[in-house]
Amino acid sequence: MSLDLASSWWLFVVVGVLAGALSGSLGVGSGIIVVPALVLLLGCPQKSAQGMALALMVPMAALGVYQYARAPGVVLQGVPIALLVAGAALGVLAGTRLLARVPDFWLQRAFAIFLVIVAARMFWSSTPKTVNPDAPAPYTDQRAGK
Repeated sequence: MSLDLASSWWLFVVVGVLAGALSGSLGVGSGIIVVPALVLLLGCPQKSAQGMALALMVPMAALGVYQYARAPGVVLQGVPIALLVAGAALGVLAGTRLLARVPDFWLQRAFAIFLVIVAARMFWSSTPKTVNPDAPAPYTDQRAGK
């Protein structure tokens, strides 16, 4: 796949800005924005779009984590993060092996169904619970004073 960057470079910048803004403000992964934009707007094959979206995650997530860690009232706890990273690493290895066996057509449909289910569940979920500021955090970092 060869993208015509001479005429559409600015679209990549716009998609990047939107993905970064939504990721930073809503905590969504870049794939939710980037994959559909690359496939639908820029004509990328599904697998290539997914790979490019994954490439965005590390620098974008690192900047986001840095900004969140500096924000008042945000607590990032090491143990839950490490457990999530370990699980995600195993999952991405399994997912990318599966990717090689599934045609783009079915990946695109599976991705769309996933987005619809997540959107519907979030839209119609129950009212968010109020947080008691005096209650202990559900996860505690066992290191000194954290």
